[in-house]
Amino acid sequence: MVGKYPQSLQDVIEGDIIGPGYHSLAKQLQNRIENVKRNMTPKIIKRRHLTADSDTDEIPPEKRAAVQDTYGCINWHVKFLPLEETSETQQEKKEKLKVMAHKPDANPQEVKDLMKATYYTQRKQVNLGEHVKQLFDEWPFWFEELGMAVHFKQLTGIDLIDTFSRNVDLKGKRLLNYLNTVCPTKSKRFLQALTKLKMVRGEAIGCSEDLKEMILLLLCYFDDQENAMFCYVEETCLGQEVDVDQLQLTPTIVVCGRSCFSSERYMLSVDKQIVNDNISSFMTAVCLMFGSYYCFNIHYPAELASILEFLQRCFFSINPEKGTKVVKTSSRLPVNPRVLTLIQDLSDHEWCNA
Repeated sequence: MVGKYPQSLQDVIEGDIIGPGYHSLAKQLQNRIENVKRNMTPKIIKRRHLTADSDTDEIPPEKRAAVQDTYGCINWHVKFLPLEETSETQQEKKEKLKVMAHKPDANPQEVKDLMKATYYTQRKQVNLGEHVKQLFDEWPFWFEELGMAVHFKQLTGIDLIDTFSRNVDLKGKRLLNYLNTVCPTKSKRFLQALTKLKMVRGEAIGCSEDLKEMILLLLCYFDDQENAMFCYVEETCLGQEVDVDQLQLTPTIVVCGRSCFSSERYMLSVDKQIVNDNISSFMTAVCLMFGSYYCFNIHYPAELASILEFLQRCFFSINPEKGTKVVKTSSRLPVNPRVLTLIQDLSDHEWCNA
């Protein structure tokens, strides 16, 4: 059906096909079939008693974790060192990177080359379960824009910053227009949140401010939890002064100020540890936050499952047809149903405004 009528039925945003392109239609057909077959007489389903030795069809946790860890990756497990490398040369380059991290005039191209050359060792340490604190101590550049971009590209084949920036330019205004004009008419709660957000934003204009508004409105649209993505601290707060009890285990953007709109500095925390205490761009902060989920094998928390998948598919162009990166999900669809709904509504909005 989608193949015959792609312009009407395919899941597309600004020319990008989401997943295989037919999940929205599949979801509608599936829901229709279930509604037609639904028995109006309530049933009591007895739970099967399982002993410690019972067989079960459930996927073992270690296998499920592997599926979530490798989701969207093209080079997750590197079996062999590069031909010109040995364990000794990897260690030498690792130590050189540590020394360069303390030099303000470190050559960016040399950092990129060394990070790329030591990708095998970085992946090995992550996949063996090294703690983030140890990774931060041994690979300081990995938690900065330059180093994470190199690792993310090797891992996923995607340019972390460039892809996000390009897609924000391409799709951001249309999405923001939909969130500002259509969503308030559908939800009183969303209208109240939008009104409050506009008061906080004030007269601030610019692409960066639009991105902040878009992220905050997406959190509201999906009913995801803002405090699972952002932690607000005093404007003058230093990295070592942040109360770690406020932080999430998952990657968190620490905003130095009362709101994203009043802040000019951000930090990144992973596993309740500040790993970058001086990020000047909101776009960079979002990219580092998102990139950390992939680089360090972290699953999407349920509190942010929808917005992270939407960003992943529509702005970072990672579109696996199967699997999930969410901690726990009951959905049988490869694409989050709420993400599909927004994609479908956006397509209808584009059609109406074409």
